Amino acid sequence: MSVSILGVRHHGPGSARAVRAELARLRPDVILIEGPPEADALVRLAPELEPPVALLAHVPGTSAGAAFWPFATFSPEWQAILYGVAAGIPVRFCDLPAAHTLAEPRPEPESDPSDGPELRVDPIAALARAAGYDDPERWWEDVVEHRGDTPFEVIAEAMAAVREGYRPDEREARREAYMRKTLRAALKEGFERIVVVCGAWHVPALTEPLPPARDDTALLRGLPKVKAELTWVPWTYGRLAWWSGYGAGITSPGWYDHLFAVVDRPVERWLTGAAAVLRDEGLPVSPAHVIESVRLANSLAGLRGRPLAGLGEVTEAARAVLCEGDDLAVELIQRRMVVGDRLGHVTDGTPMVPLQRDLRDQQRKVRLRAEALDRELDLDLRKPLDLSRSHLLHRLRLLGVDWGVPGVSRGKGTFRETWTLRWQPEFDLELIERAALGTTVSGAATQQARDLASGAVAPPTAGQPDGGGAPQGPGGSAPGGSVGAGPVGSLADLTALVERCLLADLPEALPEVLAALSARAALDTDVTRLMAALPAMVRAHRYGDVRGTSAEGLEVIVHSMVDRICVGLPVSVTGLDDGAAADLLGHVDAVHTAVALLDEDGGRALASRLDEDGEPTRVATPRSRWLVTLRGICDRQDLHGLIEGRLTRILLDAGDLDDVGDRMSRAMSRGQTPVRAAAWVEGFLSGGGLLLVHDPRLLALVDEWLTGLGGDQFIEVLPLLRRTFGGFAVPERRAVGERVRSGGRHAEAAEAELDERRAAAAARTVLAILGRDHG
Repeated sequence: MSVSILGVRHHGPGSARAVRAELARLRPDVILIEGPPEADALVRLAPELEPPVALLAHVPGTSAGAAFWPFATFSPEWQAILYGVAAGIPVRFCDLPAAHTLAEPRPEPESDPSDGPELRVDPIAALARAAGYDDPERWWEDVVEHRGDTPFEVIAEAMAAVREGYRPDEREARREAYMRKTLRAALKEGFERIVVVCGAWHVPALTEPLPPARDDTALLRGLPKVKAELTWVPWTYGRLAWWSGYGAGITSPGWYDHLFAVVDRPVERWLTGAAAVLRDEGLPVSPAHVIESVRLANSLAGLRGRPLAGLGEVTEAARAVLCEGDDLAVELIQRRMVVGDRLGHVTDGTPMVPLQRDLRDQQRKVRLRAEALDRELDLDLRKPLDLSRSHLLHRLRLLGVDWGVPGVSRGKGTFRETWTLRWQPEFDLELIERAALGTTVSGAATQQARDLASGAVAPPTAGQPDGGGAPQGPGGSAPGGSVGAGPVGSLADLTALVERCLLADLPEALPEVLAALSARAALDTDVTRLMAALPAMVRAHRYGDVRGTSAEGLEVIVHSMVDRICVGLPVSVTGLDDGAAADLLGHVDAVHTAVALLDEDGGRALASRLDEDGEPTRVATPRSRWLVTLRGICDRQDLHGLIEGRLTRILLDAGDLDDVGDRMSRAMSRGQTPVRAAAWVEGFLSGGGLLLVHDPRLLALVDEWLTGLGGDQFIEVLPLLRRTFGGFAVPERRAVGERVRSGGRHAEAAEAELDERRAAAAARTVLAILGRDHG
């Protein structure tokens, strides 16, 4: 009977090769691996999986907690699992069960000088310092990764020396007690050749002589416990690069994967791959560059006394030779190769909740593959496939799964969408936590929208969950991903929810959401909140047309909100300071754009409808009611200059004013303070500066007002003027400057020099292009 303890470094390619060779030599009849024992039944699935993958432990039906145990191809534990399954021998996990791990929060490491050594020790760093290295990674590469074998006995002795006088904290003591309990159980079952694969730090705790079993039993008695379920989920190299606080995080998973997979001439092959990456981006890299970079990397290793060039040497060689000092090119190699964008894969036979399986089916249906690399996706919503993709991505966002993040569409119109897709491992946890909402993505999103409208749940937060998505080394845990910052209750929240339901095509959720919105809008007396909510409602109204989604009842709510805004706005524009005026101005512009979209009759002020007797009647449209309201406000004397100027410009652009010159003259008369006049100009010109180019009278008024200011007055209003004219496009500023310099003579000169015969030929060409040439 023999017990072999193989101390490894998690995700160490040298340790992985050595474990594989040692297992072939020892030929064990059972393998114990550091990890949650509830996952024993999942071991058989390992050969069908594509690393990187992770064991996910969670508490079903809640978001109380989650823990991940990631594995890569070059993880020693993964190689031990593959060996055991292939050899047909039992493979068991021996760490503290996830049921206990998830039952209590993981404490932060503490250090108390009176307790002697620190409670949380980095053994690799301690050994590196003892060997005279200032970089633990470089020491580990030299003594383990670049060797043909790993001296497990030497590592065990070194760890015993590091742990001398060390007193583990309560959590670590319980973990090691459970490992010993599992080892004793294997011995009791009669296994003859037992191999334990665990972190090198734990080797001294599992080495003979073991403490009495009763002591370990006492440590494990009375531990809190929850119901935990485990499954395999895809992982990424980017997540492996996160430091977990448990020694399982690595900064260069792509490099370690290369060291494990390529035994022959790894430096040469790595730099050849780096050259290929640069060439794919259009950078000129020749074979001569590769040869010279290999020479430089090996020379640096020789100067530093290293057995083989490590990541530091090949990176410096790539920077100097392949990238010619360009940091952006080095960053490209770092992102593509050193870290890598690999995403693992699990098979359909892996345990999943119905919501996960439905998402897999939907991904196949819409032909979208989960990838760890950012991918841009342009959608044309007039195409059924693209529309289905849009629905799926919006539904997932409603569930807090931001697989796709919407961006600014390149095309015009509401039938275009642009997304950036990137799958992250914690999305599986989000789906598991949302499993109680429904068995399909559509059903779960519908229920989520209903719950949000009723205030039963907090809204999902876009991006990463809080804690639940943090990768952990074997044995690590993190608090569950609680999402949101409070229930949906404000009018703006509810209007945004209506918009999201239409985008996600959730007609079954709309009646309840619209009812909540109608009730909330009826009680809300703050006109600025109504103004903030209206644009989203109008967009939602348009989505019903573009996407073919019915939103019955939405139009009534929208028109009611417009009426209430028109009634409440006149009271809200008085007594405003500069900040409040600027805020209100933003709401005014947003509402003006929204009511223009509602005016379905091409901008006409009236719409034809039938009265109760079936006779035609003329009913004011939202846009006409809005303009009438603005006209009534604009004539008042108690407005902030910014508001009065902006309303004047809006009414001018709408063709509703014919005395704008007189209004500007009054606003900039000597009876007004320079600051108020400057604010008026800022509001008036916020719609663009071309008006000054095409209207010489308005330009002359502004010019006369500016030149009439005294020195101190000009300095006082200069910041406002710079902000106003700085908002113009460069061609607009140039055109205004040319008009001022010419004294307004450009337009007259152009009219005098007009050749009507030549202009007629140009006009005919333009009409032909527009399809309006009737001969």
